[in-house]
Amino acid sequence: MADVASPKVPTVPASRVDLAVVGGLVPPGARVLDVGCGDGNLLEWLEATKRIDGRGIELSQKGVNACVARGLSVIQGDADTDLATYPDGGFDLVILSQTLQATNRPRHVLEELLRIGRRAIVSIPNFGHWRIRSQFLAFGRMPVTEDLPYSWYDTPNIHFCTIRDFVELTREVDAEIVEAYALDAGGRKLFSQAPWWFWNLFGEQGVFVLEKRRT
Repeated sequence: MADVASPKVPTVPASRVDLAVVGGLVPPGARVLDVGCGDGNLLEWLEATKRIDGRGIELSQKGVNACVARGLSVIQGDADTDLATYPDGGFDLVILSQTLQATNRPRHVLEELLRIGRRAIVSIPNFGHWRIRSQFLAFGRMPVTEDLPYSWYDTPNIHFCTIRDFVELTREVDAEIVEAYALDAGGRKLFSQAPWWFWNLFGEQGVFVLEKRRT
């Protein structure tokens, strides 16, 4: 009998070091909504390795087409306006990775994530990192880094946010931080017991697991 090749397990892209951390925080079998899911790479990986019940919403038609080609359940939609169509508590987990800073109403979007999901995982680029600060001081120009490769005139990022800014926002929307990690350029976690100012200075990205605070 001829050998049957095992199906190839998809991998998360090496260019997105936050996705490996985000994916590791998703429990097996969870009902997941990935907001701003791009080409569906994370959803495909989660379905293959965690057997999740995954859904996605993506703004670009190109991204939606790529997701559908992968056999994923993804619709076209805008996080700023279309999350209102999802029911309260409809998902175990809602993921928003590297997207919050590109929305028009970040606070509203975060509140919607906490309404729709029992928990939310949010990853953000940290505009407070020392390399960004040093570019401002040295050159007086908008910084360009490996994680933030856009020039000021073509960047999709319209709300610049630091790790400390995001922590303050979670307090304003009455969210509890269940887990949090700051990542370096290689995706390695910084010291978990470090104070926020240390993460804000040396973390290139932040990953947060949130849930609505119970009263």
